[in-house]
Order: sequence, then C-alpha cells, then structure tokens
Amino acid sequence: MALRIAVAMLLGGVLGAVLGPRAEPLGEIGKLVITLIKAVAAPLLFLSIVQAIVKTEVRPRDGARMACIATFNASLALGLGLTLSNLLRPGEHLDFAGLSGAKGGFPAVQPLDAAKVLNSFVPASFVEPFVSGNILSIVVVAILFGAGLRAARGRADAETLLGLKQLEGLLSGLLAAVEAVLGWIVALVPLAVFGVVARSVGEYGLAPLKGLAAYVAVAVLGFSIHVGVVYQLWVAVYARIPLRRFWSEVRETLAYAFGVNSSLATLPLTLKALDRLGVSRQSSALGACVGTNLNNDGIILYEAMAVLFVAQAYGIHLTLSQQVLAAVSCMVAAIGIAGVPEAGIVSLSLVMATLGLPMEILPLLLTVDWIVARLRSVVNALSDMVVSIVLDVR
Repeated sequence: MALRIAVAMLLGGVLGAVLGPRAEPLGEIGKLVITLIKAVAAPLLFLSIVQAIVKTEVRPRDGARMACIATFNASLALGLGLTLSNLLRPGEHLDFAGLSGAKGGFPAVQPLDAAKVLNSFVPASFVEPFVSGNILSIVVVAILFGAGLRAARGRADAETLLGLKQLEGLLSGLLAAVEAVLGWIVALVPLAVFGVVARSVGEYGLAPLKGLAAYVAVAVLGFSIHVGVVYQLWVAVYARIPLRRFWSEVRETLAYAFGVNSSLATLPLTLKALDRLGVSRQSSALGACVGTNLNNDGIILYEAMAVLFVAQAYGIHLTLSQQVLAAVSCMVAAIGIAGVPEAGIVSLSLVMATLGLPMEILPLLLTVDWIVARLRSVVNALSDMVVSIVLDVR
C-alpha cells in the first residue's frame, strides 16, 4: 500500500503540474473515498462495540484495573495531542486560499450547549445516529444493545438461547462483511491520493506541502514524547525493567508493526516479546488480547492533534468545552474502531462529523496518512505491551 500511495503521489503531482487548474475535477475522487469511509464507519463502530460486549469475558476486578490503566494512558495521549496543536498550531501553516471554497468561509462551530450534548446521547430513533454520524449516540445505542443481549442470554430458555446465538452469529457475520467492504474502500486510497495531489498541485502548486509537513512533524513529536516519557516511566520506574532490555526485546515487534501497519496483526509477536520480558501469559492475554480495543494511544493522540489541525486550517476556533467534546469523541471512536484498516482516518471522519467540521480537507490528509498510520500502529503495539507489563506488577 505504501508503495502504491507513493507512486500515486508522484503521478498526481506530475499530472497536476501539467494540467494546472484543469486538474480540479480529479479532486472529487478523494471526496468520494472519504464519503464511502464515513458511510461504513458508523455501522462498523456499532457492530464492533456490540461484539466486544457480547464476547468479552473478564473478571470484574482485572477488567477494572486494565480499564483504569488504559484510560490513564489514553487521557495523557489526548492531552498531549491537544496541547501540541494548541501551542504549535500546525494547521495555520496550511495557508493556501480556497480549501474547497474560501478559507474561513465555513461558519464557526456552534457553541457547546451541555444540555444539547446530553440530549444528543439519546437518539430520536435507532437509525438517526447512523444518518448524522453522531459517535456518542452510536456508542450509547451499541452499549445498550450489547448489554441487552448479554442479559437476555443469562435468563433465556433453550429456544430463546438458540435464537440469541443465531443473532450473535448474524452480528459477527455483518461485522466481517462491513470490515471486508472497508478493505475494498481502503484499496481505493491510492487512487484518491492521486486525484487529491493532482488537484492540489494544479490549483496551489507546492504550497500545501508546508502545512502537511507541519501536520506530520507534530504527530511525530507527539508520538515521541508519549513513548519516551509515559511508556518509559511505566516500564523503568513502575515495573523496574531496564530500558535497554525492554527496547532490545520489543524492537522486532515494533519493526513488524511499522511494516504491516497494524497492531492487531502484530499481536503474535507482541505476546512473544512479553514472554521474553517475563510477563505472565495471564497478564499479556488480558492486556494485549482482551484489552487491545482500549490500548490505542497512537490513534487517540493523532485524532486529537488532527481535529485541531483541521479547525486551524479553516480558521475555526474551538473553545475549551468544544475541545473536551472532541477529546471524548476521539476516545470512544478509537475504542470502537480499533484493529480495522485505516482505523485512524475512519474514526477521525466520525469525530469531525460529530463536531460539524468541514470534511473537504480529509482527502488531502490521506496523502501523508500512510506515514502517520505506521507510527500510530507502532505506538498502539507499544501500548498493548506497556499495559500488559503494568498489569503484571502485583
């Protein structure tokens, strides 16, 4: 995929330079791909959460401890992403006029009304959240539906239990089908990158490169700080594992995570690295297998940074309360869509829809997402390992 995207960027840049403004229609390809991703994201989030609730079996005490550790790390990642974007303001470097219209031509995001936010948690109908793309409503519906299935299974008679098992099988099949569709859409990403690059170069020349470079640089900085400070403190201070030994044992796993761009696909190597570090299989299974949907600091940090980048690029001011809503949305979106292809960009589209931010810039971000996505996967794989290590300390 990375090679195809690189070739697409090169060809798009050449064609954009040749055609100039006439390359503008090619940008519609990118918009189409983002629209398809957004359409699949909502049902994917719903089915993933229902599946996790129905199938996960964890002792309450162990589950609560794991959730606390993962939430603590995720909160630090969120805070770091928001802080770096507020301080460095990378979106202001994307300074070409006319991001699909005049820059600043989009209305400001509406002030946050706490009562309206709470009311938005409860949808008017089952279908409404999927139409609006409201993450929080989708999560509420999914949790209620999943919890209802578990409760019904516990008191069902034989006939009802058979029907519930068939329903659970249907939901698993639907999730697999939606993931397959998403895989097809992701396969179109190089084509979308080709069209977006051609249009951007044709209309604005190389001006967007400065903003995209700032976008990648802030993401890399955030990942580096989170890994270098938060994870190393957990490992060296709390678990008392020498850092030289830790990095020696995990480097192969991280190289693989970077190569395949998936912390989930890296799981077998993650477990082997934890075995070499002396982590019990009980802790590694709970932290890295059961808790993998919670350990997504890479996605969460990226989304927090990217949301502000988009707002800054359009000259939209997000208040503190709106940034808090963005943070909550990033958290629940990352938990729900972890482990699927291009999870970061998929969940980012849902967060932006929830906040009412313009989506036109997303195809442009796709041109560099293949770099950021691999770093996200490395951080997510590290998150699985660190949570498992911390759980093993008694």
